[in-house]
Amino acid sequence: MSTDRDERMKQLKKIEIYPWAERKNPRPRGYITPGGKHWLAAHPRGMEYWERLADVVNREPVFERDRFFMAMLKELGIEKGKPFQPTERQQKILTDAALVGESMAKANNFAKRLKTGKYVKGSHWYFATVAFPDQKAENYDQLDERAAWFYEAVTNNAAMHGQRTGKGQVYMASNKDKGGDWLDGGRNYVLHVPPDAPAETFWSITLYDVATRCLLQNEQKIADRSSRMDLIKNADGSVDIYMGPDAPKGKQKNWIPTVPGKAWFPYFRLYSPKKAFMDRSWILPDIEKNR
Repeated sequence: MSTDRDERMKQLKKIEIYPWAERKNPRPRGYITPGGKHWLAAHPRGMEYWERLADVVNREPVFERDRFFMAMLKELGIEKGKPFQPTERQQKILTDAALVGESMAKANNFAKRLKTGKYVKGSHWYFATVAFPDQKAENYDQLDERAAWFYEAVTNNAAMHGQRTGKGQVYMASNKDKGGDWLDGGRNYVLHVPPDAPAETFWSITLYDVATRCLLQNEQKIADRSSRMDLIKNADGSVDIYMGPDAPKGKQKNWIPTVPGKAWFPYFRLYSPKKAFMDRSWILPDIEKNR
């Protein structure tokens, strides 16, 4: 019997990638399989962070917007075309700096005070995509916005800013429940999604690990629920999504398991937002403790 992986590989082989200039006589490049090499989307910590950064600086072009950052890195011994060879004293300083820097990034990201992130007054939901695609606002470049978004994500484009354009996707995130407490992997929660969610295509909620910003890993291998699934609906068409370590009796279809000891955060996405979202006549409530 064909496995799920066999089917994915079969579909992958149908994909042909080649330069646009070769469209009349294409020479597909194929793809690379990683083999047994370990790969993680989250950045490394400690000295490995600086070593990886030095490697990237040497391999990638420098964008105009990053030239001042290159000047800062130069003083740390990270300079294009030169080996990164910190002394023992510098290694200690840089190891401590990586810890402090990530703490600052977490505070800037998970306790946002950015105007571009505001959803509605009093809500713990906020827009995750706070940096514009070009990272430019009137009279300044979006330094904090850029640092916040790219601490948890790896790409940005106009289609991810539906809250401003009314098109594409809307990315909303939250780190606290209705009572203002940080979301805890050891507690059970419920999110009430009101009827007629304003998404032309579909809506979804996905949970991520705060430590890695990658999909939340659990034994059930379930990290999301969406309106495309066979969810249990309430009489008025609303949906209750349950998140926590304990499966809700009779509501497993609407459950996303969390892991005690692992902090998590959700993205609530609306694909092709409707007018009711744009004018805020439809409001997503906060996540609440359940039992």
